[in-house]
Amino acid sequence: METPRTRPARKAVIPVAGMGTRFLPATKAVPKELLPVVDRPALQYIVEEAARAGLREVLMVTGRNKAAIEDFFDRTPELETALEKKGDAGRLAAVHESTDVAQVHFVRQGEARGLGHAVLQAAAFVGDEPFAVLLGDDLIDARDHLLEQMLAVQAEHGGSVVALLDVGKENIDKYGAVAVEPGGSDDVVAVTGLVEKPPVDEAPSSLAIIGRYVLAPEVFGVLRETAPGRGGEIQLTDALATLVERGQPVHGVVFGGRRYDTGDKLDYLKAVIRLASEREDLGPALRSWLTEFVADLPAEGASQA
Repeated sequence: METPRTRPARKAVIPVAGMGTRFLPATKAVPKELLPVVDRPALQYIVEEAARAGLREVLMVTGRNKAAIEDFFDRTPELETALEKKGDAGRLAAVHESTDVAQVHFVRQGEARGLGHAVLQAAAFVGDEPFAVLLGDDLIDARDHLLEQMLAVQAEHGGSVVALLDVGKENIDKYGAVAVEPGGSDDVVAVTGLVEKPPVDEAPSSLAIIGRYVLAPEVFGVLRETAPGRGGEIQLTDALATLVERGQPVHGVVFGGRRYDTGDKLDYLKAVIRLASEREDLGPALRSWLTEFVADLPAEGASQA
């Protein structure tokens, strides 16, 4: 019989309360999660990823000045009526996609106290079952089924699962880092320790936690007890470390696919160009222009008029 501990994850949590300071001044008026990646907000890609994995109940943990996110996922009758009158079926379908992709709910974080605190706001929504957390800065290519694999690992092993990426030892101080041992397959490892943004010479490995988690509901009890850590915030990494110390299973899926960090200006631009260049309607013309543009660039070090 299915119990709360054995039933599969059915809900996703997306924290969107951050201030987006790396994209100022644009984010004075537009939440960073709504900045367009080609013609869709980054956040829509995240919700679509959750829905593809079967998680059609989505909770967004918002903050002040994020009302535009709620508006985006709401119906817009005036716009829909105008498009219908014009007979613009293509744009009407695109508008419907943003509202029909999943059942989206919202809760306020109230104060910015870290990712762990944001996740804790989802306790009532999640209940006593596993759930996914997706961070909006990390876009995972739709062709790489990372979240689906993580859900499968959680269903097999129980406990919690984190997504890992080898970022090189020189970059590990920007991420949560893990100590691991073999976990049964080449890309699945057992996590034996976690530390948030360690000094390079103290990092347990070069494997970094990226923005996908499948968490056991026990994490909520631990988060309630977790003291502020690095940066004075309640760190989800610290709570996961406590679960490991208590003997709760935590596994990692080592990701080798296509990931776009839309929280970084340069990577954001790369994501826009890469995704646009692969689209049938934009790709041919964009690739042709890029070829011409690169060919016309002055050689490195050459003087410019």
